[in-house]
Amino acid sequence: MHAPLAPIDPDVLMLAYRSGIFPMADARDDPEVFWIEPRVRAVIPLDQFHLSRSLARTLKRGRYRVTCNAAFSQVMDHCAAPRSGDEGGSWISHRIQASYERLHVLGHAHSIECWQDRENTPPHLVGGLYGVGFDRVFCGESMFSLASDASKVALAWLVASLRVAGAELLDCQFMTGHLETLGAVDIPQERYLVQLKRAQRPYAASASPTGALGGDGSGVAGDSPVPLPVAFGLLLGEADAAGFASSPGKFIAQSLTQTS
Repeated sequence: MHAPLAPIDPDVLMLAYRSGIFPMADARDDPEVFWIEPRVRAVIPLDQFHLSRSLARTLKRGRYRVTCNAAFSQVMDHCAAPRSGDEGGSWISHRIQASYERLHVLGHAHSIECWQDRENTPPHLVGGLYGVGFDRVFCGESMFSLASDASKVALAWLVASLRVAGAELLDCQFMTGHLETLGAVDIPQERYLVQLKRAQRPYAASASPTGALGGDGSGVAGDSPVPLPVAFGLLLGEADAAGFASSPGKFIAQSLTQTS
């Protein structure tokens, strides 16, 4: 029996993302990875996220408690779990998971989690997503949902946080019907690479991110973006300052509605 291959070197993995490439595997137990550069790329323009009425209601009701980086490995476990009707197995191999968990420790990979809090029972993780963040870019990798709209709520919080962060590009890799309903669009890889390069431009030395939401709900973090976990915290602070401390989902819905 061959020894399991080591996780992908973090520098190699980050260079791949900065070049518009990402890894996948054929199965959960596959020790090998192959590198993907799609001809067509799915992205969600951060000012065109589609917030449906039903999703807005779910956010406003605060059905789920939302966190950032509270359960990264658990989110990956759920994303890699077999899904109904999926006979091909997961592309998230154990090696790939170990690689992203290492990126997470290094501060380059992040997760958004949705929890159901019930009396006399531990919080239950019911949805979430994870991805890789750098400069003004977030590359979403996968999401899961065990309860109605849970992954959509996680994505709404991600979009709101990225706008606060000063991000410019939310990469979804491949289009799905689920993503299309949320505002995702397909663009040629050539156009994606132009946007990717622009989103990695040098920061202005005088920039000082504030993390505040502008009057139109857009982020005004200046030219120097902030990491997703910091932006998530700033978003909660903005909700608190606006009087939504006990129901931040209402603030998220309001900010997204202003540009959706």
